[in-house]
Amino acid sequence: MPEQRVTRVIATVAAVAVVLVTGVAWSKVRAFEDGIYHVFAPSLGHGGDDGAIDILLVGMDSRTDAHGNPLSAQELASLRAGDETATNTDTIILVRIPDNGKSATAISIPRDTYVSAPGLGKTKINGVYGQTKEEKRVSLVESGMAPNEAEREGTEAGREALIKTVADLTGVTVDHYAEIGLLGFSLITDALGGVNVCLKEPVYEPLSGADFPAGWQKLNGPQALSFVRQRHELPRGDLDRVVRQQVVMASLAHQVISGKTLSSPATMNRLQQAIQRSVVLSSGWDIMDFVNQLQKLAGGKIAFATIPVLDESGWSDDGMHSVVRVDPHQVQDWVAGLLHNQAQGKTEELAYTPNKTTANVVNDTDINGLAASVSEVLTSKGFAAGTVGNNDAAHVAASQVQAAKADDLGAQAVAKDLGGLPVITNKSVPPGSVRVVLANDYTGPGAGLSDGPATMAANSTNSGSANTNAPPPSPILTAGSEHPECVN
Repeated sequence: MPEQRVTRVIATVAAVAVVLVTGVAWSKVRAFEDGIYHVFAPSLGHGGDDGAIDILLVGMDSRTDAHGNPLSAQELASLRAGDETATNTDTIILVRIPDNGKSATAISIPRDTYVSAPGLGKTKINGVYGQTKEEKRVSLVESGMAPNEAEREGTEAGREALIKTVADLTGVTVDHYAEIGLLGFSLITDALGGVNVCLKEPVYEPLSGADFPAGWQKLNGPQALSFVRQRHELPRGDLDRVVRQQVVMASLAHQVISGKTLSSPATMNRLQQAIQRSVVLSSGWDIMDFVNQLQKLAGGKIAFATIPVLDESGWSDDGMHSVVRVDPHQVQDWVAGLLHNQAQGKTEELAYTPNKTTANVVNDTDINGLAASVSEVLTSKGFAAGTVGNNDAAHVAASQVQAAKADDLGAQAVAKDLGGLPVITNKSVPPGSVRVVLANDYTGPGAGLSDGPATMAANSTNSGSANTNAPPPSPILTAGSEHPECVN
């Protein structure tokens, strides 16, 4: 839900660039900016030496608009939001827009990610904003400050804590901040004429209001909100919800970047009204400079990714709360690698997903069931299941991943997930697939050995019992794709 708002923010920003391309007056662009609610966030950076802009997009689980006005009963009903007060940040995405005009990157952080937060210790990242805000507000009221002023300063403290937490987790300095609530996602989706999505199977989940058939369909604002809010009855829970949010973001961003929906003054008016009511931006943005960067990006792509997790069904240190366990050092290394690929313009690497590779596994040992066990590991990581059996070709001296080309992205991903196996060229392996040959030296995931690479990686943190088969980080798709893949 909040993620969609995030999506809208991306669409909003990209929309400004398209406005210029499609001939809408610059005064209209200024009208977008002037009517948006701006906030001060002192911990924000001022851009790195590379000129890239790093934006923290936050989706708020709020029942108010950007100006603090309560939503009407009719609006709450249409959004299936209820009337309880909430300040959780259930969508958290870090977006880097480069100065070089190459592919931008949007990195999702699952709402239940277990992190260290300033003043709070270890906690779920979606509660950092709300917990910090409330503690600050109560303290100020008790010291004699007026409630309205205490509320304002508490909110500012909450934003600051979240910005610092994301920066510490990812190693990226945040330059700008954008926030949107439940209503905003719905309004902006409707302003853009709805969003196209595709489901592998039909879904019915009353808590979120998700009730959709399988296949391609166009969703209006409230329907799209239900689509991205659902996490119950999904195979991977919140991680599959993140995938849905990324798919929606990619679809909306494609609509904006392609310029198909923004040549109409009526569309622009609807979009402006939606943004001004629902979006909060940090002060100090140079809008003209930002637009210039987006104009460069309009011919490129936006790649969507999720940080690596150790255990999607982990527990907090006190054993009281279900959390998503991560290794901060692993996250920082992964983010650095992802941004390096972005800077190099390696869009294929950014857009690769495991389901594009079929993993065939053969056993070249006397250990019964080894190939099946390793195949299950790869399937759990998102690779398409291939054939499983005994090796009927020449024996190998060491375990390996065979592919038509040594630089095949799928082969490299499989090799990495199995503990760093070598990739061997085998031109008989069809493109889009790999052949994993397991020899007696194999000790990686699925081998059942406590000292395997996956176990060692899990034990490198304080996570207790990590799920070594947890899905790896993987970019989902790019906004340049008009037909994103179907999802759960």
